[in-house]
Amino acid sequence: MTQATWRQRAATTFRTDKQPATGSRGMVVTNHPLASAAGAEMLAAGGNAIDAAIASLFALTVVEPMMVGIVGGGTAHIRLADGSHRILDGMSTVPKAGRADMYQPVPDGAPENYETVGRTNLVGPSAVAAPGSLRGWCEALRRFGTLSLDDVLQPAIRHAARGFVATPYLSGCIEEAAADLRRDQAASALLLPGGRPLQAGERLVNGDYAETLRLIAQQGEGALHGGPIGAAVAAHMAANGGYVGLDDLREYQVIERAPIRGLYRGWEILGPPPPAGSGVHITQMLNMLEGYDIAGLGFGSVDGIHLLAEVLKIAFADRAVATADPAFVAVPVARLISKEYAAERRAAIDMGRAQRWGAGVSPGEGAHTTHMTAADRDGNVVATTQTINNTFGARYVIPGTGIIPNNYMNLFDPRPGVAQSIAPGKRVTTSMSPMMALRDGKVVYALGLPGGKRIFPSAMQALVNLIDHGMSLQEAVEAPRVWTEGPALEVEDTIPESVQKELRRRGHNVQMQPHVAGGMNGIQFNPDGSMTGAACWRADGTPIGVSGGPTLRRVRFWPGQAQPT
Repeated sequence: MTQATWRQRAATTFRTDKQPATGSRGMVVTNHPLASAAGAEMLAAGGNAIDAAIASLFALTVVEPMMVGIVGGGTAHIRLADGSHRILDGMSTVPKAGRADMYQPVPDGAPENYETVGRTNLVGPSAVAAPGSLRGWCEALRRFGTLSLDDVLQPAIRHAARGFVATPYLSGCIEEAAADLRRDQAASALLLPGGRPLQAGERLVNGDYAETLRLIAQQGEGALHGGPIGAAVAAHMAANGGYVGLDDLREYQVIERAPIRGLYRGWEILGPPPPAGSGVHITQMLNMLEGYDIAGLGFGSVDGIHLLAEVLKIAFADRAVATADPAFVAVPVARLISKEYAAERRAAIDMGRAQRWGAGVSPGEGAHTTHMTAADRDGNVVATTQTINNTFGARYVIPGTGIIPNNYMNLFDPRPGVAQSIAPGKRVTTSMSPMMALRDGKVVYALGLPGGKRIFPSAMQALVNLIDHGMSLQEAVEAPRVWTEGPALEVEDTIPESVQKELRRRGHNVQMQPHVAGGMNGIQFNPDGSMTGAACWRADGTPIGVSGGPTLRRVRFWPGQAQPT
């Protein structure tokens, strides 16, 4: 399908709400304008994409405090100017004090339900896992950046100390979490002034966090991982039923991993390996879709959505039993990403009816997030997804630090004996999808998004939109999405009623949603050397491109002017 034909067919399906940005010397796209500006400031100062990414992430901990923090975790996909790809795994881990039966599961809970009695793995110090974000960011900057930690921290320190204007998105997130935040004195004082959620247009000042960031600028990551901030965090945990100790902080290690590489219609698709499920299962789903004329089916068609739903259910069935921390479970990666396995699973798909799917592989024994994308003119590209797990993480502030910690323990199964069971040192399994798509060895797209289990299905759909449907990057990140792991099929409410009706006739339990997953953003690398940045309507995403450059000394001659001899 040509791009013109696609646009004609889709005109009544959806429209884009935001505008892309272009740049020739660099691009930064985050889910908040001040964070994008922080990254662009580093590029303007002569820094590279890694400098820009880390500055943006620190700024996001201030201006998007419900999504990301230094006591969190994340995954970075870095392509260096030499063409190499590095995955830096900074995911949170189970503390040393963790054990398989440390929480009491809710009686008769469904297998996919990790709820515990008293919500002890969800809210408060007992829900916090050992963090990896700060160490991961500092390692990336030290190995691949050009600016100092003090340099990249300055925008974040400035916004924390002076304050910034809250957006409607931030205010809405505070309101949704208010019942839990109100139970904590420090969180309530920061986010619920006068007992009500901070309103859009009001300023949020976090002086304690500004001091925390200043200490990190002086002492480096050691301030948390063994230093005074870490000592304060560990003491607080010990006194309030938490499990993270100073040894957990001191001994945490970032792991560099090789990306998963898949091929789809002549494109090379690269993403994170386990414990992330994204690279494996996006490759798996694309392999299954490759056997169909996706472009011919058309975007948003009944057949197209039905097919997406079936491959999603297959991928989630396999993910449930086989994808986990490879240090604890032997993940059958080669089988999952093989064309042969995709053909086996594809052969069982019935285009006329929805099915229930079980896993086709077995393991060997052994959200709420944010995403940003940055690139520079030299060929360095960063796509990184970071989180404190649920909105506002464990939903309290560590006293005296301004830090909102993660609630990553909620992502482990509280029942012993399964792939996601709790074990000391085990890394969180994640759907984070900092993806890159290459053509003839050159990066064409880098993208990602927040959204928990809905992340990698949404990233896969964006890649299909770009490769099969010929969408522009702006269209691809904003296009309506679907999601299921069975039995409910979530469909964004811009999908026409006629399509919903036929999906129900085929046996899908269609549930309309205002949005599926969060704010996707990405960068496209154009043949002329320029870059296009795009962010979608589901968050406060903002692309900022850098163009221009230093003064050029050039002798100019006009027609008729004598030429030098």
